[in-house]
Amino acid sequence: MPTLAAVLLLAGLLIGRPLRAQTSLLQNAPARQVLSLNGSWNYIIDPYENGFYDYRRQAFDQSATGRGGYYDNQKPSSRQETELIEYDFDKSATLQVPGDWNSQDPKLLYYEGTIWYKKSFTLAPQAGRRYFLYFGAINYEAHIYLNGRKLGRHQGGFTPIQYDITPLLSPTGENFVVVKADNTRRPDAVPTINTDWWNYGGITRDVFIAETPATFISDYKVQLAPNDPNTLAGYVRLEGEGKAGQPVALTIAEAGIKHTVKTDAQGRATFRLPARKLRLWSPQSPTLYAVRLSSGSDVVQDRIGLRTIATRGQDILLNGRSTYLRGISLHDENPLIPGRARGAGDLRMLLTWAKELGCNYVRLAHYPHNETMLRLADEMGLLVWAEVPVYWTIAWENLATYQNAEAQLSDLIATGKNRASVVVWSVGNETPPGEARLKFMTSLVRKARALDDTRLISAALELHRDGYQVTVDDPLGAELDLTSFNEYMGWYVGGKPSEITQYTFAIKYNKPVIISEFGGDALAGYHADADTRWSEEYQEALYQNQLKMLSAIAGLRGMTPWILADFRATRRQHPVYQNGFNRKGLISSSGVKKKAFFVLQEYYRQMARQYEGK
Repeated sequence: MPTLAAVLLLAGLLIGRPLRAQTSLLQNAPARQVLSLNGSWNYIIDPYENGFYDYRRQAFDQSATGRGGYYDNQKPSSRQETELIEYDFDKSATLQVPGDWNSQDPKLLYYEGTIWYKKSFTLAPQAGRRYFLYFGAINYEAHIYLNGRKLGRHQGGFTPIQYDITPLLSPTGENFVVVKADNTRRPDAVPTINTDWWNYGGITRDVFIAETPATFISDYKVQLAPNDPNTLAGYVRLEGEGKAGQPVALTIAEAGIKHTVKTDAQGRATFRLPARKLRLWSPQSPTLYAVRLSSGSDVVQDRIGLRTIATRGQDILLNGRSTYLRGISLHDENPLIPGRARGAGDLRMLLTWAKELGCNYVRLAHYPHNETMLRLADEMGLLVWAEVPVYWTIAWENLATYQNAEAQLSDLIATGKNRASVVVWSVGNETPPGEARLKFMTSLVRKARALDDTRLISAALELHRDGYQVTVDDPLGAELDLTSFNEYMGWYVGGKPSEITQYTFAIKYNKPVIISEFGGDALAGYHADADTRWSEEYQEALYQNQLKMLSAIAGLRGMTPWILADFRATRRQHPVYQNGFNRKGLISSSGVKKKAFFVLQEYYRQMARQYEGK
């Protein structure tokens, strides 16, 4: 199967103007010397894409001159302003970056289409230095330009974007970047056209320019070898003309580790060295070591936890000990304020709620979350399930769709591979069985294993029901480390909460069982009896009976009920109980804990005592 880069290169050659290839993502990019581009960006709403196409629907940036689009940021050349220029960024309104556009302007609440962003900045390039423009995320398709020159096109609303802009910076120091952001849903995209979350548009995560020496440390992995707590293993990679045959020093002072490797012709070096008497990372003791990598004038520092994760039969072994994953699912959204989570404060609040619930584990659904979230989970002692948005029904037989999914998975693993909190890479959610889907998903599983052999691989599977008998036999399960599935007994399936305990499970695989979703909606403050939908009492009874039912599964080793907090979802239309929110949260959109929160909290206290003696 050709690589995504090859597909894009071929497409570019066919139209005469090849796309600039995105550079490999800098590991721990925010730790570099950076120039932040966060703040106010001018924007232009462009539903007809006048700034991208001419009247014959030909892209300006693919024309002979490459000029004519909004990315040129044109100004009249004379004081009389006789030229016809039908836009002006500098006189346009502004949006805050990072941030979605839907929550910043009422007329953009439901907008799906193109918006252009422009930011001017001052940066005079210095000799012997490299400069990388880095976007944490842009939803969904982005065309990015610097000083009128196209850097490239990126698809995927939740993974970082990075370009080497060194040769394109103005020697005067005066520069501007323009972004065409388009959140239009498409059947061949990842995720596809149908989702159960709000389609936030725009530049939703941090933007900065990272500066490095001419030859620099671009990537590294520092982790324990699989199933071996006494061996540190990984690699480091240099980029630049002087990358071959260079010494790179790895230092972990607290652990008494100092080791030097020499790079090969490709700038890469691996290491495997004894590391005894380490304090292993766990939710009970989230130890992080200060890790320093240096080569020549380049120094990168990180805080990394070291732990092992494995399965044995129906057990999950964290640092060799059986553990129970007391989890909850999360969206990248603060329910208390409109829009995407805006920064570390929002993310810390969500994880603090999870800790209060009694969690040692969170499922970051249904797409890659902010890298800051992973670092906070490291710090706070929460295990993480991280996922790509292969969600519901994807265009399984479309090569470009697969390549997009694989690219998003690769970037997710690239940004999270040094985070001790991440113990599961998930390749999808509720995908319907079929031959094309099995090939697609199996390829993703094998790609994940090739990229990272230190985590578990899973997916949230569907199940099948015959009366009160539930069968889990998805053939994809043979490829996975966990048997994880979503079930909604008492809400989408079955009758009253009191009937849930009649269900029994036939599970094909002798693997740890993780219930990746269950739940039901409740409008906070609406009270009735336990048989009345939408009431807190209904959700409370649903949880009570779900926990009784699930506890009968012999291999049950964890769960992530749906969901920690109410979240915005366009498809949720009921004018009384929903009003554009999915109300399955245990915490309301005003921060109130519903009755079911305390049911799950007590269950998790019992499981902590059973597995950890607490």
